[in-house]
Amino acid sequence: MSKASISPDSILHGKRGKSPTKSRMKSKQIMNIVFRDRFLYLLALPGILFFIIFKYVPMWGLVIAFQNYSPYAGILKSDWVGLEHFARFFGNEDFYLLLRNTLAISTLNILLFFPAPILFSIMLNEVRHMVFKRVVQTVIYFPYFLSWVIIAGLSFIMLGQSEGVVNAILVFLGFDKIAFLTSPGLFWIMLTLQTIWKDAGFGTVIFLAAIAGIDPTLYEAAKMDGASRLKQIRHVTLPGIRNVIIVLLILRLGDVMDVGFEQVFLMGSAAVSNVSDVFDTYVYRNGILNGEFSYTASVGLFKSFVGLIMVVAANKLAKMFGQDGLY
Repeated sequence: MSKASISPDSILHGKRGKSPTKSRMKSKQIMNIVFRDRFLYLLALPGILFFIIFKYVPMWGLVIAFQNYSPYAGILKSDWVGLEHFARFFGNEDFYLLLRNTLAISTLNILLFFPAPILFSIMLNEVRHMVFKRVVQTVIYFPYFLSWVIIAGLSFIMLGQSEGVVNAILVFLGFDKIAFLTSPGLFWIMLTLQTIWKDAGFGTVIFLAAIAGIDPTLYEAAKMDGASRLKQIRHVTLPGIRNVIIVLLILRLGDVMDVGFEQVFLMGSAAVSNVSDVFDTYVYRNGILNGEFSYTASVGLFKSFVGLIMVVAANKLAKMFGQDGLY
């Protein structure tokens, strides 16, 4: 090639990659896609704004975990103390108690609560009477709309030792009363059963939607091969919703350090404080009541970091086994 055939523009474009024309074409293509799907983006706008305002913007406040934050001095003028609050938290004698209680409740939720919506959705999918199916689905979905205050009140009415309905039935049948609400040995399982009763209906809707997306011809082929209903569930239904199960499990593992403040706070008492004190109640007691904002911010940052590690590790493990994962 002669020197005359080499233009400055070609040298510039060769050195720096894409030409301005290609960049403009790509930008125009992106704008066309956004304009084409403008109503979908408009529909997603409230959710996007919610995450920006209430999730991403408050992350700026995490810096107080490394400060002796004073509301009067503000974030910019508060004194920096580095990892002092983390050292205090990990050296606190309550740390292992909080960790034990939090992990125990989370483990029970994963082992007992997480499979419950899967089981309910599979059972409802097998029901052929549509009216009965819709009634049952409505009944198990309704508690999701109740607040934890109402559920705690119902629990006290049903399980109270002196005037509880369940204990009254036990006495009528000749059994001794059981201290459901003040027995440390029953506290964790009681919280898990409450969670199943309240939230399993919402999860059932998600899994029923996933089951509805399975190709019906797969069931027909399984029937032609002589597969029973149980074998159809095992070889068609469960593989068909496997990706949804894995994604929701990964998200659930991300909340392993978050067991729900309202439920534990309302059901806890001095009699069960040894098993009911978790990170959320500890943050409320020290942060809100005692005003130790920086110290409790370090606790919250620790919880978020553990959740991030769990999500990344679970997603990588899912990829290793050939599943889609979360991302």
